[in-house]
Amino acid sequence: MTAKLLFITGTSTDVGKTIVTAALAATARAAGTEVAVVKPAQTGMGPGEPGDLAEITRLSGVTRTLEFARYPDPLAPDTAACRCGQPLLTLAETVAGIESCADADLVLVEGAGGLLVRMGEFTLLDLAQKMSAPVLLVAAAGLGTLNHSELTTRTLAAAGVDCAGLVIGSWPATPDLASECNRTDLPAVTGAELVGSIPAGAGAWARPEFTAAAPTWFDADWTGRHLRP
Repeated sequence: MTAKLLFITGTSTDVGKTIVTAALAATARAAGTEVAVVKPAQTGMGPGEPGDLAEITRLSGVTRTLEFARYPDPLAPDTAACRCGQPLLTLAETVAGIESCADADLVLVEGAGGLLVRMGEFTLLDLAQKMSAPVLLVAAAGLGTLNHSELTTRTLAAAGVDCAGLVIGSWPATPDLASECNRTDLPAVTGAELVGSIPAGAGAWARPEFTAAAPTWFDADWTGRHLRP
């Protein structure tokens, strides 16, 4: 695999993984990086409906996207696949699909839910191990995030997978005390660098506004290491 890889997972569902992925894609694209975005499994969407990849394209302008499986029920992908009678994604076919993007400079791979959610016969952790890829963790801002984030980073470390850093997926315009404290405490309890935060509501912005602002949401040194060829 010649392209750089970066996997994106969350501490749970609905923490902002898709918007973070779009912001990463926009930031890399602004630096002249050729980006491909992969979403192995999409749930809760029927054929032809715009899913997470369509939202990433709308916000970032990146059009090279790949999705390997889609299931109508809004459930974990393995459960959703079983309910509609489709075969489970395999690790081998998913690796092969990602490797088909090897001519890009950077491939962003967005998981489903958290690190151990089964996307088929495997988890994002299994996939990251197989491909020796670093994983960026998207965390919530408020109460509960310290426990969820530390559980995830400990799991990554135990598996020998590099944590590329933490991003707060939705930073409130008026943060409460817990959020302010968590911004300091997250790196301390996880041992991972807090490399960015996305303003709450940024997913509703138009593309010009989103792409202009996205590079300012991440640490510049970190983007130079992870998002450029």
